[in-house]
Amino acid sequence: MTGVVVGLAAAALLLVAVMAAAWATQRATGNAGWSDAFWSFGTGAAGVVVALVPVMGEGWPTGRQLLVALAVGLWSLRLGSHIAARSRGAPEDARYAAFRTEWGADFQRRLFVFLMIQAAAGWFLCLSVIAAAQNPRPGLGLQDGIAVVLIIAAIVGAGTADRQLQRFREKPREVRGEICEDGLWAWSRHPNYFFEWLGWVAYPLFAIDLSGGHPLGFVALTGPAFMYWLLVHVSGIPPLEAHMQRSRPEAFARYSARVPAFFPRPPRR
Repeated sequence: MTGVVVGLAAAALLLVAVMAAAWATQRATGNAGWSDAFWSFGTGAAGVVVALVPVMGEGWPTGRQLLVALAVGLWSLRLGSHIAARSRGAPEDARYAAFRTEWGADFQRRLFVFLMIQAAAGWFLCLSVIAAAQNPRPGLGLQDGIAVVLIIAAIVGAGTADRQLQRFREKPREVRGEICEDGLWAWSRHPNYFFEWLGWVAYPLFAIDLSGGHPLGFVALTGPAFMYWLLVHVSGIPPLEAHMQRSRPEAFARYSARVPAFFPRPPRR
């Protein structure tokens, strides 16, 4: 248990340092959109740290620990790299631009507080990671295999959705239409968010031992629950769709009538 406490404390310090660096970077560049890339890389690094905390005092990582560390590391690298590439040379993300207008002269102070809240959110997600990695069940079983499949599906699905949206944005305006309905975007209004959430569903599968050998494994359920809440009700869908309703109300009304917000289903025409 001492190792778990130390690992979580190290994760907290790492995330605070990373998000403080994000604040300094946006102050220097004038683009707060970079903060999301810092958060992705920082949460992934903190997740790897807690995933490799020795199980029951043993020195060597178990196979499950290595899988969990690889899962959170790959998630972080894909998402962070995508956001960094999107932010490079681009205008500030619409959410942060709105904050800059709304907060006015108090923007820098309030943004720092906001980024520290993001650090706390990343630390909370690490609880799912460490619950999964600390499962003492020997060997790997069916649940671990399903978890690996979910991780792969989540990374591939999110990457595919992001590429489809990028290709849509590169089309001439007179050809592409107002809202992307290509590929996965005809199945869900936010397929990238759905697949980001799906990856966190894997950690309870790594963590939960139905025989009762790892009671703390149920803590891993907090990860997908928290991510769903954030994406669907707080910082994901609501501000983005509010922007779409303001900027293209008629097209968005038609799109939202046909396509579900989060969980995919076959497209309706």
